Amino acid sequence: MAVQIGQVSQRTGLSVDTIRFYEKQALVPAPRRSESGYRVYAEHDIDRLKFIGRAQGLGFSLQEIRELLLVEYTQEGSCSHVSELISAKIVQVREKISELKRLELRLTKAQQQCQDALVSACDSECPVLQELQPQHAQKEKQ
Repeated sequence: MAVQIGQVSQRTGLSVDTIRFYEKQALVPAPRRSESGYRVYAEHDIDRLKFIGRAQGLGFSLQEIRELLLVEYTQEGSCSHVSELISAKIVQVREKISELKRLELRLTKAQQQCQDALVSACDSECPVLQELQPQHAQKEKQ
């Protein structure tokens, strides 16, 4: 059963623009066109788009998705290569979590500074806004 891009979008949860982007990136082959020029997708195209969407949902980059698709369709070294990709992705996620934890600490400190300033009922500038000023950032680097 052949379907048009709007129906593919509904079935995959991907926007029409995203589907077209994946085509331009050669993640999916260009679909055939109807006599009136509409893109017409087959069931295997929809399955491939769902696969790509789920892989992106797991945080895989387009290049990593290309590798996963290659493994999926060639079945060469599938388990070991996919395991390596997942291991690398876990490392990236853990690094991102560390970055976010550092950001959370900085924000918590800034929030506490604001609360301290409010408690002391100071009429001066907000200490967080002062800290964000360019001259303050230069002092931190020194």
